[in-house]
Amino acid sequence: MQVLSTIAAVRAARPALGTLGFVPTMGFLHRGHLALVAAAQRDNDAVAVSIFVNPTQFGPHEDLARYPRDLPRDLALLQAAGVALVFTPSVDEIYPPGSSTFVEVGAVSEPSEGARRPGHFRGVATVVATLFNIMAAERAYFGQKDAQQVAVLQQMVRDLAMPTALVVVPTMREADGLAMSSRNVYLDQAQRRAAPALYRALVAAQSAWQGGERHGDTLRAAMLAVLANEPLAQVDYVSVADPVT
Repeated sequence: MQVLSTIAAVRAARPALGTLGFVPTMGFLHRGHLALVAAAQRDNDAVAVSIFVNPTQFGPHEDLARYPRDLPRDLALLQAAGVALVFTPSVDEIYPPGSSTFVEVGAVSEPSEGARRPGHFRGVATVVATLFNIMAAERAYFGQKDAQQVAVLQQMVRDLAMPTALVVVPTMREADGLAMSSRNVYLDQAQRRAAPALYRALVAAQSAWQGGERHGDTLRAAMLAVLANEPLAQVDYVSVADPVT
């Protein structure tokens, strides 16, 4: 497994890899990330993973400084998984001094997470576009867990005629339904017990939909009713939305 930290080194290594599946990550890997790697292995000659905690997608009072990091552990997991190349750039490698270009994806990035975290999707789209240009992969793999992020990146790929195809992989969950996330390590015991309320809320809306309910307000109300029963749950937003727009 090659571990490379510069764009020049990645570009020099790229031709020997054949068809490439790319998994962009911020590290502190879990089974959800490894499911993306496995999906990429099924479709391509080789798999590349990036590990980069992207500062431009964090707001001024968010968790950039304390975001969990464990590069040796991550590299051991990727080695065991059969990954061919890992890209571990510095911030200056991705954003050289004087960088002033950003990618903004318009309406699909504005509600929900976009409204709650201004500038977040601009940072995501910019770093993903940059990584796509560096890796020149045929396919890139993202988890469905970050549903709005998937919609934003699909819009970006369509609008900019990017040659890298997005492959969306189903959410990996713990036994009690909580979606796997690097940030789950922040939860104390009480919060961890409460967190599956998110999944139960989604299931409530899904059950109503499968039962024939088609009114968005009713589906949102079903989720809010579940969350209202969890004292630790504080609702930022509940969304029932078209997956493209």
